[in-house]
Amino acid sequence: MKELLKNLCLLNGISGDEGRVREFIISQIKDHAQLTVDPLGNLIAFCKGKPSKNRVLVSAHMDEVGLIVTYINSDGTLKFDCVGGVDPKVVFAKRVRVGDQSVLGVIAHKAVHNISKDERIKTVPFENLVIDIGCESREQAEKLVRQGDSVHFVSEFLEFGDGFVKCKAIDDRAGCAMMIKLIQDRPEYDTYFTFVVQEEIGLRGATTASYSVDPDFAFVLESTTASDIPGAENDKKVCELGKGPVVSYMDRHTIYDKEMYDLAFDTAKSNNIPCQTKSVIAGGNDAGAIHISRGGVRTTAVSLPCRYLHSPSCVIKQSDMDNAYKLIKLLLDRTYNK
Repeated sequence: MKELLKNLCLLNGISGDEGRVREFIISQIKDHAQLTVDPLGNLIAFCKGKPSKNRVLVSAHMDEVGLIVTYINSDGTLKFDCVGGVDPKVVFAKRVRVGDQSVLGVIAHKAVHNISKDERIKTVPFENLVIDIGCESREQAEKLVRQGDSVHFVSEFLEFGDGFVKCKAIDDRAGCAMMIKLIQDRPEYDTYFTFVVQEEIGLRGATTASYSVDPDFAFVLESTTASDIPGAENDKKVCELGKGPVVSYMDRHTIYDKEMYDLAFDTAKSNNIPCQTKSVIAGGNDAGAIHISRGGVRTTAVSLPCRYLHSPSCVIKQSDMDNAYKLIKLLLDRTYNK
C-alpha cells in the first residue's frame, strides 16, 4: 500500500477540487466495482459478492486542506484564505502550487528586520500573508492565476527513521489507499465504498453519499491527531504512532456505537493487532454525518495516528496503516451478517 499512498498523497485535491484524486481512484478500481459519481463529486463503488444480512459501507474522504486565492494585489502577489482547518503557523515560507497551470509560489511576509518585537511573538494571520508567484504586477499575475484558484502545498513523500512516512494529504489519502486495496482484494460479501468530497469544510460529501447508500453499518477510515512529541505528557498525547490504529468512543461530532467499539477491540485483541483509543475528546470526521443519515447508521471510525495533521508534513508509521488494514478486513467479516 505504500506506493499507492505515495501516488495518492502527491495528487492535489483540496475541498471542492478533488477531480484528480477521483480520476486516479477510478483508474485503480474500475475493473473491480460498479462505479457512480454523484452531483457533488462523491465516488460511490459497489463490490458485488455474496448477499448479506446487513448493508455495509466503508468511507474515506478524498479532499485535503489547503488554501484559495481571494485577491490579486497590484504588485502581483496573491491574497488567500484557508480551506479547512489550517493553522497559520504552518504555512509561512512554504512552497505552494496555484491554479490549473500549477504555478509555483512561496508564502511570504515582511522581512524580520521590519517586524516589531510584539509581532515576532505572535502568529501572523492569513490576512497579513501573501503568495509570491514571481510576478511584478497584477496584469502579469492575471495571465497565470485568478481569484478562486486552489492552492496546494508542495511536499515530497519521504520515508525516514524506523518505518515513518511524511507527506501532505495523508489525511485522508491513507484511508483512500486502504479502501482501494479492500476493493482490489474483492470483499466476500456485497460492500459499498464511498470516496467522498469536502470533509474538511463540514462533512458535506459524506452527508449526501451516505443518504444515497442507506447503510446499516458504516466504517470510516481516517487519520487523527497524535501529539506524542516532546512537551506532551499522558493524556495530552491523544494517541501515539506505533501503537496501532485508533478506535474512538467519542469526538466532537459523534458518540460511536458502543457495541461496535467493543467489537473492534475484541477483534484486535483476538488477532494480536495493536489498537488504541484517544485520550482526549476532540476533532471529528465523516462519521458525524454518516451516523445520523436517514434513520441512523451504526458507525465506527478506524483512524491512523498522525503527527502534524493538516500541514505540509503529516507523519504516520507504516505499521499502523498495515494494522489498520488488517483490522478493518476482520471487522467487515464480523459485520456483514451480525
